Amino acid sequence: MLTESELLAMPAEAYMNAAQLAFFQHLLENQRLALHDNMGLTSSHLHEQEETPDPADRASQEESHGLELRTRERERKHLKSIAAAQLRIRDGSYGYCEETGEPIGLPRLLARPTTKLCLEAQERHERRERQFNH
Repeated sequence: MLTESELLAMPAEAYMNAAQLAFFQHLLENQRLALHDNMGLTSSHLHEQEETPDPADRASQEESHGLELRTRERERKHLKSIAAAQLRIRDGSYGYCEETGEPIGLPRLLARPTTKLCLEAQERHERRERQFNH
C-alpha cells in the first residue's frame, strides 16, 4: 500500500494507475467504516436519552437531539458520496472531472477523496450557485 508521500512522488503519467486507485479505494473504505461506527454511536445515544420534566433541560435535550440528527443526515449523504466514488474507481472514471474530463489532481483528491470536479469546475459551479441563490 502506498503512503501519501509515495503517491504524490509518482510521475504525472502514472495518474490513476492501479496502485493509486487501490490507495484511494482503501482511503474511501476507511472513511466509510468510520462513518458507520460513528452513526452507530449516534443512534445508540439518541435511544438512550431520557425524558426530563424540567423545561430548560428538555429544550437543551431537544437541541442536542436535533444537532445529532443533522449530523447523522450529513453522514448519510457522505456515505452516498463515498459509494459513488467507489463506483467511479470500479468504472475507471475516478480522478477525472465529471464536467471537463481533466484530471482532478492528487492533492485535491487527498483533501476530498469524494470530489467529482476539478478545482476550476468546482469554482464555476460555486459561482453559478451564488449567482442564482442571491
